[in-house]
Amino acid sequence: MFMKSNVRHLGGPRLRAVTTSVAVALASIASLPAHAAVSVASYSQCVALVQKNPALAEERARAWQGEDGGLAAVHCSALALTALKRYAEAARKLDALARDRAITDNMDRAALYDQAGNAWMLADAANNAIQSFSLALAESPNDIDFLADRARARAMLRDWSGADADLSAAVLKDQNRVDLLVLRASARWSLGRKTDAATDILRALELYPDYPAALVERGRMRYEAGDKGGARADWKKAAAGTSDAADAARRNLAALDAESRAGR
Repeated sequence: MFMKSNVRHLGGPRLRAVTTSVAVALASIASLPAHAAVSVASYSQCVALVQKNPALAEERARAWQGEDGGLAAVHCSALALTALKRYAEAARKLDALARDRAITDNMDRAALYDQAGNAWMLADAANNAIQSFSLALAESPNDIDFLADRARARAMLRDWSGADADLSAAVLKDQNRVDLLVLRASARWSLGRKTDAATDILRALELYPDYPAALVERGRMRYEAGDKGGARADWKKAAAGTSDAADAARRNLAALDAESRAGR
């Protein structure tokens, strides 16, 4: 009924990591060799079309590939496939794009592997996602977000020890990232390390007292410890807003209400 120890509370794939901002994508395209690059304007138009009509964007991107649109066309096609929820196809394109020899910048290559990993997660292919995230980390070992992404993929497989290891490495690099502390708390709770998990949540709420994800996680901990009143208070506070955590809090409140009615 309530969020259990699985990927749902550790955090899912970052869709925005796949549908990367136009500004970042344009910078990557602009860095490509002259023979592989096409006009930034054409790429920008293709990405804009993804937002309005992804099916048409995918069709045009495929045609553009046949007209020597190069890596820009492939990337736009992957974005369109993601928007169409054809995640596995998008992931394969992004992985292949990252391996292309025309990508000479390590950060560009790493970002593409990370996008592929997130697409694989959306496709529920956790093992493939871990492989892509590991390749991203091979190119950029100190990237905190790549570590967090791989932790999420490991959580899909209930590899809580692996998730904790990745998140601990990330927290070492930035001890004030509340999102990382909440994710690690979730993994540690699932490992039975409840004191360590509570410490992470306490630290997160010290840094950001109204952080919805931390409140949702603490509410879950309180509920499992038998403190339904404390859980309700946390979830009620987290429920305001439009975030994924707020949605989770509202679902948990509804489940708690249903449980209370059934217990009468």
